[in-house]
Amino acid sequence: MTDRIPLEELASLPSVYHPRLDPAGERIACFYDGSGRNELCLIDSETGDLTQVSDGEVPREARYPIEWAPDGDAVYFHRDEGGDEQNDICAFDFDDGVRAVVENDSQCILLDVSTDGRLLYASDAGAQMNLYEHDPATGERRQLTRYERPVFGGQYSPDGERVAYVTNERADLENRDTYVATVAEAAANPPDGEGEDVGARRLDVSPGGYETGVSDWTPAGDALLLTDNETDRSRVGRYDLGTDEVTWLSDGEFEESGHFVHPDGHVFAERVTEGTQRLVVYDAEGSEVATPFTDGVAWSVGGRDAGVFPDGSVLVGQSTATTRSTYYRYDPAAETATVVREPEYGAVDPDRFRDAEYVTYESTDGTEIGGVLYDSGRRPSPVVVAVHGGPPADVKQSFDAQTQFLLDRGYSVLWPNFRGSTGRGRAFKNAIHGDWGGQEQADVAAGARWIADKAWVAEDDLAVFGGSFGGYSAYWQLVRYPDLWDAGIAWVGITDLLDLFEESMAHFKTTLREQMGDPDENAELWRERSPITHVEDIEAPLLMLHGVNDPRCPVSQAREFRDALESRRGWTEGEEFEYVELGAEGHASTDIDHKIRVYRELADFLDERFPAE
Repeated sequence: MTDRIPLEELASLPSVYHPRLDPAGERIACFYDGSGRNELCLIDSETGDLTQVSDGEVPREARYPIEWAPDGDAVYFHRDEGGDEQNDICAFDFDDGVRAVVENDSQCILLDVSTDGRLLYASDAGAQMNLYEHDPATGERRQLTRYERPVFGGQYSPDGERVAYVTNERADLENRDTYVATVAEAAANPPDGEGEDVGARRLDVSPGGYETGVSDWTPAGDALLLTDNETDRSRVGRYDLGTDEVTWLSDGEFEESGHFVHPDGHVFAERVTEGTQRLVVYDAEGSEVATPFTDGVAWSVGGRDAGVFPDGSVLVGQSTATTRSTYYRYDPAAETATVVREPEYGAVDPDRFRDAEYVTYESTDGTEIGGVLYDSGRRPSPVVVAVHGGPPADVKQSFDAQTQFLLDRGYSVLWPNFRGSTGRGRAFKNAIHGDWGGQEQADVAAGARWIADKAWVAEDDLAVFGGSFGGYSAYWQLVRYPDLWDAGIAWVGITDLLDLFEESMAHFKTTLREQMGDPDENAELWRERSPITHVEDIEAPLLMLHGVNDPRCPVSQAREFRDALESRRGWTEGEEFEYVELGAEGHASTDIDHKIRVYRELADFLDERFPAE
């Protein structure tokens, strides 16, 4: 075809990542790649004008967020080596340039900055992911928790004297509880779940086996905004720390998660339903007062400290299947919105982008499965069934350049939200536990059969594509449903579960245990549900893509499968399958050069092995 969007132009569309409003409410810091490389930039909150302030000192990849220093003179960011995610925390000082703040050989993730400048971060420096505090003024670094299981998130109270966080001390691995600890007491005696943890208390919101997460503190520090799934679909509530009573704002009819409490008491939350994510605003009394931005996906940005302007308006983002992210200034009092930053399309005509629709189909056991379908308009149309990662994640009707890349080349795309996906409640999300390669893969295959039955779909023209857990699914579909597929693409995928566990970081090992049980007690299941066990059954041509520095799905997963294709299946690289290692890259990347290379590899493979013409 001669009228395709040049893949370089589509991959190079400039993007804004992690916008954060400064303490004065005048500048929005963000990562932005309009220069062709990810850089730290500042957006004028009144005009929307953007100024680049870094020149190659920040990472090429924008995976991890940024945070302002409370004086507004610096922005903190994460720096790793080639996508290995073993982050140091650095500061970009507008007067003095970049300086390292927290350095070690482990993973560090900045979670919050107190009003007096202390950094709250999570690190696996002690093997498991726990909370630490660093004071840049004194150089003092203190460990605040010492649990055997990972700590998720962490937020200072408004006065900086307490922290709220999530972990699990119960026997049930599906459980999550919220805790509140006094910083001084936790630093003197880090809570570890053993004996009496004097400085920390668990908020008993739900019985064991449910998940309670902390979203924000109230401005007065007397209550927490929580998200809890005891009602199956997550609900949002305000927990009074004085009375231990919860006021539920949502009733569990829809999947909702709290985001932050506005200085005036309004609560901002997000509601997921049928492929959309709506911004929901509750007043101080707990009544729903607004649901602005109902199309596609909308979200509030930055929270109370980095997303609320001096006049009370809120920084909000929105994207649809055909429009890239637009940032607004939303006034909850007047219920009006003004544009802060429009998306950029360069030389690409946005009218070329194809819309999406939410669809449902029946799986093999009668369960209704939802998904997002993009029709390329070609007749007859080949189809790519794209499988999301996670598995606890879901696909919504928001802009995805890679999907538009496939559509532009004539491929319709179905994204199934299989069992294990979020957005439909705790039971649906947890249905995959102990069953990777089981019913969730039957859901994916059922989606392929459902779309193949459409009159406008080309016969025998189905490909499966996915990254991370989606890459696991691509491998699994090809070896366990070989008659269904005509091609497959596995990107940073998983092939050997037991080997993956051995190479994983401690917090990932906890997640794998939750997902598949104990690897020693269930070794036979782990082995049977590994795609490499069934490599002899693959039939369709395969493209494997993997970053050599991937810490989540190590490149050994791809190398072992490649070797097994040659030694056990008798295939030859370059003939029956293609194998590509992506240099000094990690678990995918936002880097434009990386995206261009991936798009080229996809285009070459599809043109040769699965052409749309």
